[in-house]
Amino acid sequence: MNPTIQHRLKAALACLSFVAAAHAQNAPMRVILPVGAGAGVDSIVRTAQNALAKHLNQPVVIENLPGAGGVPGTAALVKAAPDGNTIAFVSNNHAVNPSVFKKLPYDSLNDITPISVVGGSPFVLVVNPQKLHVSNAKELAAALKAKPTEFNYASSGNGTIIHLGGAMFVDAVGVPLVHVPYKGMGPMLTDLMGGQVDMGVAAVAAVQGQLKSGALRAIGVMHKSRVASLPNLPTLTEQGFPEVDVAGWFAVIGPAKLPPTQVKRIHDAVVAAFNEPEVKAALAKKDDFIQPMTPDASARYLKSEQERYGKLVAKIGLQVD
Repeated sequence: MNPTIQHRLKAALACLSFVAAAHAQNAPMRVILPVGAGAGVDSIVRTAQNALAKHLNQPVVIENLPGAGGVPGTAALVKAAPDGNTIAFVSNNHAVNPSVFKKLPYDSLNDITPISVVGGSPFVLVVNPQKLHVSNAKELAAALKAKPTEFNYASSGNGTIIHLGGAMFVDAVGVPLVHVPYKGMGPMLTDLMGGQVDMGVAAVAAVQGQLKSGALRAIGVMHKSRVASLPNLPTLTEQGFPEVDVAGWFAVIGPAKLPPTQVKRIHDAVVAAFNEPEVKAALAKKDDFIQPMTPDASARYLKSEQERYGKLVAKIGLQVD
């Protein structure tokens, strides 16, 4: 081939590569949320959406793909091209699903690229004060052991982290309480306040009003740290139940084989966005906490959480079809 023509071809290819790279960089970031609009993770991500777009230097388009414990949304993430323009924010169910579903259309660890476990939302154990006249975890445990057939615990759905949080405490107490699953947090809280069910787990933000009115009573924080809005409420660990440690964490992941340069770019943007003062202040009002992990630490955490919940699921014999 003529050297001049060859040189021009190389220059043209280089130009096309540059244009393609620039186009990919300026393309919108597709952010998949495996939950419905208004759900916990949806609210958190939308709080940081503008800051995330700024630090990514590209538009951020949120796509809600709810249902089946987040499986359809995660399946869509797994199928996306690993070009750095599609990510997903997942929560505890990502680590729970491999144990509760007979079959998943993906491998929760090997078909993704962990980018960062960003933070979480604290949970509290609450009771109906008219049904359970207790004020702390030891009193609650004693009441449950005394009359185990008279009490039950509710959840927002079979196999949810709210279910497993309650099961974790029940297992620690050592009583075979009946589990009553609901289709969502709203119906669960309505019946909990009405006395149809006796106790359950909820995000702090979801029950602040009920705690202030006295319709529900908080027994303890289920995570290892106390909550700013409830400074006098001790954790369950402080009350003698160290094995009960659960919070509603959220993490950002990409498709498998996401290039390290893209992992770093997205990780750095996520950390910067969620540490923006306005974002942190807005999330702090709901007691959400931001503690970003590195990609490597996130991979280890996701694996350990999957193993931890797997043991609990096997112990209580839970499976979702």
